[in-house]
Amino acid sequence: MHSIHREVTWTNLKSTAAAGATSITLMDMPSGKTLDWAVGEEIVIAPTTYLGRDAEQRTIKTITGTDTTPVITFDGPLLTEHFAKVQTYGTDDTIEMRAEVGLLTRNVKFQGDQEHSPDNQYGAVIICHSPGDESTICRIDNVELSTVGQAFILGSYPIHFHMIGTVHKSYVRHNAIHHSFNRALTIHGVHYLRV
Repeated sequence: MHSIHREVTWTNLKSTAAAGATSITLMDMPSGKTLDWAVGEEIVIAPTTYLGRDAEQRTIKTITGTDTTPVITFDGPLLTEHFAKVQTYGTDDTIEMRAEVGLLTRNVKFQGDQEHSPDNQYGAVIICHSPGDESTICRIDNVELSTVGQAFILGSYPIHFHMIGTVHKSYVRHNAIHHSFNRALTIHGVHYLRV
């Protein structure tokens, strides 16, 4: 499964977005790059609190400055603050601490049943399986996976490579996985959340 390549799928906030804000400012675009996110697409703003549930999903209402400093507005105010600053410790030690912002929308979408999956925590899954000889090749690139994974069932991750071998010819890259009821991806028992 492949969809249209998106040049930028993950970036950071340039400035802190306060609780109640209806817009965010993203980091400057590198010279020659343009942010191709569009009105109506979904984004996620990572939490900067101690609670993972403080991540917030929003729909882009307007977007400006796509080749310089992008500013995105959306309906519905942010519920929590999303921090974005450079912290200085001592005289010359600095740490850049900025909330990440990710694009969730892709033009190819793999999703579970929207009506019943959330209540049952039982979504769609992709399982790539072979007898360990890499005779199965799975390539998933720039796909949106939503309402996926099956809670409390071993191996029922949104994407599961099961007994597939060394996976030299397969890949999972540039995807957006959200509304997942289990870990995002497993290859030989190692779990990956951001793919």
